[in-house]
Order: sequence, then structure tokens, then C-alpha cells
Amino acid sequence: METHSSNWPIKIGLFLVALSWFLYTLWEYIISTLYRSPQSAGFWILFTEQGGLIGVAFRLVASFTTVAVILFYVLKRNLSYPEALMSLRWIIVGEAVYFLSFLPSMMLAFVWRIDIGFIIEDGIPCLVEGIVIPFVLVKLFFALNPKKSLKGAIKWGLISGTAYVFVFWLNNMGNWVYAVMLKGLGYLIDYPANLFSFALTTVGLLALSLYAAYFSKKSIGKEHLSDLDFRQVGLIVTLTGLYFAVIYLMWILFGSVGGWGLWYMWFLGHNLDLWVLCLPLVGVPLLFARRKTDADRAKN
Repeated sequence: METHSSNWPIKIGLFLVALSWFLYTLWEYIISTLYRSPQSAGFWILFTEQGGLIGVAFRLVASFTTVAVILFYVLKRNLSYPEALMSLRWIIVGEAVYFLSFLPSMMLAFVWRIDIGFIIEDGIPCLVEGIVIPFVLVKLFFALNPKKSLKGAIKWGLISGTAYVFVFWLNNMGNWVYAVMLKGLGYLIDYPANLFSFALTTVGLLALSLYAAYFSKKSIGKEHLSDLDFRQVGLIVTLTGLYFAVIYLMWILFGSVGGWGLWYMWFLGHNLDLWVLCLPLVGVPLLFARRKTDADRAKN
């Protein structure tokens, strides 16, 4: 795999994001292991917790593998094409199993606790995450074949990235909507910070997912990675990370506006995607990436 000295900001950003992903997942795994519900909690609670713990364990392996691969790439400055694909496929398997572990939580909402608010907040997001993400990741897994062209891998990589942004919106939107259902509209109207956070989540993140879908649609069919507009990729990655960073920064500056509630409990206490706030570390360097021309490719 070819490298250039000008790629150092991107490589360092990739390593820092991967390290953040691993450390945050490790922290969540330790917390989930130490603070588990007692046996008296009931079958469905224990069933979902056990499934979730298994899923986090697979993501932990995937994130550690990502750190190791990127560190090897940075230090050795060389990684063969088959080695890169094999490593990426193992990472994808870990992520697919992680998202499959959301299905027990979906059953918790639709079977154990049938409530419209809980279905919006937990059932529907877990159903989509547990089916859509593993499906597109499996398609990507089989597309990443050294005997095939990159066209299929690029296609399903773009679709997978778009699916991630969409489930970020669906998950956070569901939690904000349920928080308002419990607290009432005054939770938004009386507190501009909450209204801004709600709008940024329900409208802003949705707009970003639609833009990601638009970019993916027009980019499907590319034969080479260098044909992609990585500045647009960088923009989508950066804005996705900034969403999480802005929400978290607002809590640091203003605290739990309107009182502690479901939204803050979710975003700060149960959000396994909070590491995404580090994505601008790689997104911003991509914004300044130079697109490789046909003349550049002819030199290699």
C-alpha cells in the first residue's frame, strides 16, 4: 500500500480516532462487566445485558485490531493489499456481531415493555441497527475480495458509511423525542439550549444523513479509491463528529439544562458512540486532501 509523507496528518488522525474508539469501548466493557443487574432483575433484562456484553466484546476486538493495523501501517509505512483487506474483513466481522447484539434490546421494547415511547426510543433504533448495519457490513465483507475489483467494495463502503450516519440520527432522535414525551414541550420551549440540541439532532443530523446518501449515490460506480472526492468524505466525517462534540460541549458549559432526564442519561451514560466526537481528527485532514489525477496515477 503506497504512502506519502503528505499523508501524515491523515495517518495520525486515523490512529488517534482508532485509539479513542478502542479506549472508549474498553471502558464501556469494563463498566458493563462490573455493574451488571442482579439475578432478580428478570429474564429480559439479563438477556439483553448478556447479548449487549457479547456485542461490546466483539467491538472491543475489532477496535483493538484497528489500532494495531493502523499502528503497523504508520510505523512500517507499508501494508500489502491482501493484508489490508484481510484485516479490514476481521474488523467488519466484529462490528457486524456488535450490531447484531442490539436485537435482544429490540425484543425488550416490543415484547417485555410495550410502550410507544419506549418503542421510539429503543425498539425501532435497535431493530434498524440490528438488521440494516449487519446486512450492509456482510455485503462489504464479501466485496472486499482481493480477486475482485474495488468497485463493489467502494459501493458497499459508501452504503455502510451512510447507514452509520442514519442510525446515529435514528438513535439520538428517538431518545430526544422520548425525553420530550416524558418532560413535556416546556422542556424545549423554556430552554433554548435544549431546543437547539433537539433541532440539531432531529433536523441537522437527518440532513447530514441525506447528504451522505446523496454523495454515496453519485459516487457509486467508481473503480478506484482515488476517484472519490475525499474532501466531501472529510466534510461528512467532520460534521458527524462535530455533532457529538457540540452536544457534549454544551453539557460541559451549561450542564443538564432543565434538569437531569432521559436525554442526558442516554447521551452521557449509555451512548456507546460517544467516541465519534473524535472523528474531526481525521475528517479535517481529509478536507485538505488533494485529489489524485490521472497523471498522478500514471506515475505510480
